[in-house]
Amino acid sequence: MSSGLNRVVGRVAELVARADALLVTAGAGMSVDSGLPDFRSAQGLWRAYPPLAKLGLSFEQMAQPRWFASKPDMAWAWYGHRQQLYRQTTPHAGHAILLAWAQAMPAASFVVTSNVDAQFRAAGFSERSLFEVHGNVHRYQCTTPCAERVWDAEAPAFAIDLATLTASGELPRCPDCGALARPNVLMFNDWAWVDVVAREQERRLDAWLASLSGRRIVVIECGAGTALPTIRRIGEQLAERTLATLVRINPAAEEAGESVVALQLPALQALSLIDEALPKEFRQRCINGKSRT
Repeated sequence: MSSGLNRVVGRVAELVARADALLVTAGAGMSVDSGLPDFRSAQGLWRAYPPLAKLGLSFEQMAQPRWFASKPDMAWAWYGHRQQLYRQTTPHAGHAILLAWAQAMPAASFVVTSNVDAQFRAAGFSERSLFEVHGNVHRYQCTTPCAERVWDAEAPAFAIDLATLTASGELPRCPDCGALARPNVLMFNDWAWVDVVAREQERRLDAWLASLSGRRIVVIECGAGTALPTIRRIGEQLAERTLATLVRINPAAEEAGESVVALQLPALQALSLIDEALPKEFRQRCINGKSRT
């Protein structure tokens, strides 16, 4: 490890150890280290789903609610396979590192993520301290929608043919009106997303942040891109506070003033290096925090 990188890692380790509260903000780069495809890039999407390459469809074009009306078998093949993929994926060790830090914080922690894969839930983070900005692919809602209702999804019962990207069998239906169901995720050009869960999660986040007046906050941002800068803005806005510092973990990260520390590494590598650099006292707090849960 170079001396420059060593200094940055040491600074971040000190920020984490001295913090009263931890806010984790995560984008797609966080899940890539678990082996999940990068669907944001056309090549990553098309490698996973060759029929979309033949159609020339990008992620933004495919992630639209109109397909549930025009080609429901294709829409459900895509989202159903992603459900299966996410359920079969084990969160990488970086999640466990963040969870240990979170449990050691005197003023608690919160996770804000644009990922819909529920990897943070699978890693053991509390649902009470989680804001899934774009929803969760493992929840369903009515396509109409007939009501502001969402429900937990079961594993897809229909068969999926990836060669043709089609689903065969009985597709999920709304239990109230019988209309076709869809994942409860925010898509592009989506005016029918039922955001009742996201609104409640955001309310809890705002209440937690309001309770932190005068406390030292460290924001660990992992793999947040610039195409949809929602996650970046949350950390940047909080970093404007005197006692909040944003740590931007991204291979393309750049320094942006005293309140932003850039660590130009993938999420798992960066988190592992920071964890190794933490002082013994904080490591003991992590152990004590874990024993209480």
